[in-house]
Amino acid sequence: MSTERLTAIMEIARREGRVSVTALSELFQVTHQTIRKDLLDLCDQRLLARTHGGAVLSAEVENVHYDARRQIRADAKEAIGRAAADYLPDNASLFMNIGTTTEAVARALLQHKGLRVITNSINVASAMAAYPNIEVSVAGGVVRSADGMIAGEKTVDLINQYKVDYAIIGISSIDEDGVLLNYDFQNAKVVQAMIANSRHVILVVDSTKFERLAPVRVATLDQIDLLVTDRCTPEHIRKHCVDHGIELLETAPEA
Repeated sequence: MSTERLTAIMEIARREGRVSVTALSELFQVTHQTIRKDLLDLCDQRLLARTHGGAVLSAEVENVHYDARRQIRADAKEAIGRAAADYLPDNASLFMNIGTTTEAVARALLQHKGLRVITNSINVASAMAAYPNIEVSVAGGVVRSADGMIAGEKTVDLINQYKVDYAIIGISSIDEDGVLLNYDFQNAKVVQAMIANSRHVILVVDSTKFERLAPVRVATLDQIDLLVTDRCTPEHIRKHCVDHGIELLETAPEA
């Protein structure tokens, strides 16, 4: 087993969020069986989690360093952010929860006018607060130092005082049955309140979220009006969108 190859595989996983057996086999000029053994070893170390045809960065790795998470599929997240921002009109009121993809939306919205934004993310607030055409309100509660998330009963209580035009939300995983999942219970409660108090809900996720599992139930796809992603490969998710009248917007459908 090549230590250098395992290190390189992890570098790709951290950058892309996922790796595939076929692509790694071609890259390193080794058999599929060799790559599968490498992935099993990395999964045994809880660095990766197996998926059909490859593996994704495990939750234990992904959630350790929030700054590092921004680099995972960064180009895809920026494209998703621009697509979501283009969908939103000026003079709208928005909820935005914590997440590296919602931060990408925040950066893409900086030229909008007349926005009113309520967020539980210090990072989203910091990105938008300096712009005079955007009014930013930060939900009260306890700030988590690791990622700037604000959560707790006070946060949910404040969100429940609003009724906004759009909720821009990111989540950790979309299960096969269309259930939206998160790793953090407190964040899930905040997102549930945002969905309940919005006229329209926009879900922004990169395509690795279709391959990952998380334990905390947040909502279901049929509560979403628009799904923005780089690529929606699972046919059951596409069917769910059609069946429930959910608009699907892909930024790289042919990639």
